[in-house]
Amino acid sequence: MKTDIKPPTTLLEAVTYFADPGVALRFVANLRWPGGAECPECLSKNVAFLETRRIWKCRECRRQFSAKVGTIFEDSPIPLSKWLPAMWLIANCKNGISSYEVARALKVTQKTAWFMMHRIRAAMASETFSKMDGIVEADESFVGGKAWNMHGSKLARLSKRRRGGYAKTAVMGLLQRKGPKDKHSTVRATVTKTVRKQPLQSNIREHVAPGATVYTDALPSYRGLAEQYAHDVVNHAETYVRGNVHTNGIENFWSLLKRAINGTYVSVDPFHLNRYVAEQVFRFNERATNDATRFMKAAIGIIGRRLTYDDLTGAGLQSAG
Repeated sequence: MKTDIKPPTTLLEAVTYFADPGVALRFVANLRWPGGAECPECLSKNVAFLETRRIWKCRECRRQFSAKVGTIFEDSPIPLSKWLPAMWLIANCKNGISSYEVARALKVTQKTAWFMMHRIRAAMASETFSKMDGIVEADESFVGGKAWNMHGSKLARLSKRRRGGYAKTAVMGLLQRKGPKDKHSTVRATVTKTVRKQPLQSNIREHVAPGATVYTDALPSYRGLAEQYAHDVVNHAETYVRGNVHTNGIENFWSLLKRAINGTYVSVDPFHLNRYVAEQVFRFNERATNDATRFMKAAIGIIGRRLTYDDLTGAGLQSAG
């Protein structure tokens, strides 16, 4: 089976290109097995392609398997001719794209589109073991409903200080500023249960190399970072910028994240927020590339990222409890 497939460069090309089931299959097979198809059971390359069924059969263990095995597409009845354009859309729409739009575009149900998009977000989640260095901005933000949308009686019981983060989900972010060898700044973000000292500083130590310069706001949870980092603080009660000390870069990322959530997705369940954050992190870090490159980067992440419907909805956790 030939795998020398040249990827499309525009959305129009992608829709036309992947409309051919054979082309879509060869594209995924090339990503799944760059060195040629191999059996997922015994890892043998002695396999035969069954043209009529578009699957492979291992000559050693006799197992039959498809190119979807071991990817986010596994066990999905949705054809690759719809999966791949959906991946193009979510990777390249700056403010995200709703499941209703994807459903209309691909002629699937909204529930199916929602499930597809979360699988694609799982593929977009970045995994790296390298640590940030140079100048790093650290900040936290809260995602959720606006305080003025709360019932008046409940709002009255909250102090003005508590209204900002009440009933919202905290997200911790780190932004490495552009250095001499970098094309642009990069960000990492993750959902956190609390903005207390232990989780915030643990996240910084996990992702930032000792000796780096770390800029934060005046939140007390960041006190103590000077033991490992060149830590400096900007007090937002007084100013937002003090020379080179500011957190404007990571706050720009928060504005992009909230624009997508509030403007496109409208309401995001805290249980799923980590994947929406991963989606925005992906687009932010790949913003200097073109649409085709972003699509290919997302497509490479399909391997080993299977997400079942029970895992997505938390049904497995409920049954276990």
